[in-house]
Amino acid sequence: MNNSEILNILIDWNFWRKDIETGIKRKEFIKRIFEISKTKEIVVIKGIRRSGKSTILMQFCKELITSGIRKEDILIINFEDPRFKGLDLGLLNRIYEVYLSEINPKKEHYVILDEVQSIMGWEKFARYLHENKRINVYVTGSSSKLLSSEYSTVLSGRHLDIEVTPLSFKEYLEFNNINVESSLDISKNRQVIKKEFQNYIKWGGFPKVVLTDSENEKKELLETYFRDIIIKDIVIRYKIKEIEKLENLAKYYLANTSTLQSFNNIKNGLNLSLDSVERFSKYLSEVYLLSFIKKFSFSSKEQILNPKKVYCIDSGLRNHVSFVFSKDFGRLIENIVFNELKKRKMEIYYWKNGREVDFLIKTGLKITKIIQSCWNIEDKETKEREIKGILKAAEEFKLKEGVIITEDFENEEIVGKIKIKYIPLWKWLLKV
Repeated sequence: MNNSEILNILIDWNFWRKDIETGIKRKEFIKRIFEISKTKEIVVIKGIRRSGKSTILMQFCKELITSGIRKEDILIINFEDPRFKGLDLGLLNRIYEVYLSEINPKKEHYVILDEVQSIMGWEKFARYLHENKRINVYVTGSSSKLLSSEYSTVLSGRHLDIEVTPLSFKEYLEFNNINVESSLDISKNRQVIKKEFQNYIKWGGFPKVVLTDSENEKKELLETYFRDIIIKDIVIRYKIKEIEKLENLAKYYLANTSTLQSFNNIKNGLNLSLDSVERFSKYLSEVYLLSFIKKFSFSSKEQILNPKKVYCIDSGLRNHVSFVFSKDFGRLIENIVFNELKKRKMEIYYWKNGREVDFLIKTGLKITKIIQSCWNIEDKETKEREIKGILKAAEEFKLKEGVIITEDFENEEIVGKIKIKYIPLWKWLLKV
């Protein structure tokens, strides 16, 4: 590529000659970026494809410009632009040289490397800018391997990271012009919030899906996201040949979210080798599509040997790629609870010891919370089962209360010596 071709691509992605529409602000993420930027470390923004990483960084750049930073002092390189040919470390250096020579930024400037995982050796370039030139460096990527052991030596102690997820329910409401900042707001908008919550369950929180009116277009977007995750983030990166088997495994997991899964059982059902099941499951986790949680035990060996529970990053993907939206609301809300706990940076386990608990939350060395999810708490048998699980776990871990997250039932009661709190899911998600 010649310098003119490179410059034309950069002009399209940068604010130098035009204003760029950056959509609805995701304020908490922008605030977090500003906070960790003060450390002058490399800022790494990770998360599933199409969750809004690039847009959030563009919003951050716009805030910088509003605060007085020159447009020319911000360089944005989108490595998913198909016009970039032969992406490698050499081209990355040339792109930066073109920026320096043609745009002439100040000595202190900002460099955004967007979807950088496709460049072998990018971490060396980022470290060079960070250490030799003291440039403000921001990196985005769609793989948790972005800062795994293969990069740790180069960037050790030089980065801070943020994980971007699809919209939380509160963000979803903001995208629909419903602001919830207090319990008064919840009471005032209760019926509208509950109606929108049904849409959130059905379609999930990918920003573009939320902003699209047509249900057919929403479905097409979700199917496209799934294909891109499989092909661009896994097949191409890991040179997978058994594409259909990888896709079948992914759809199997999506159809069976919130259930216990054994790799040995899966290999027989899907005609895959155990090695393939393990590798493919790892890849699906690394690109943030799935999460696997362990059974809690004080024995590491027992944690490893027991089946893991699988969860999907987004209910919309689960519903419209696996085609099982109406099959089991209980498993679906459990999946939503898990994603929210993960957003809140909780250390999460499931528990099974005669009775079952959906989520144990560990803080430090202790179990500190017991959480059950139950869509239909009015069913007597179901309610008794959920309570017995809490009572057993409370006795085991010496806790005084447990939480049952419900469809719409709200109450508190004492059972034995244990307080049981019933909280509607939509209200729990809006914790204010």
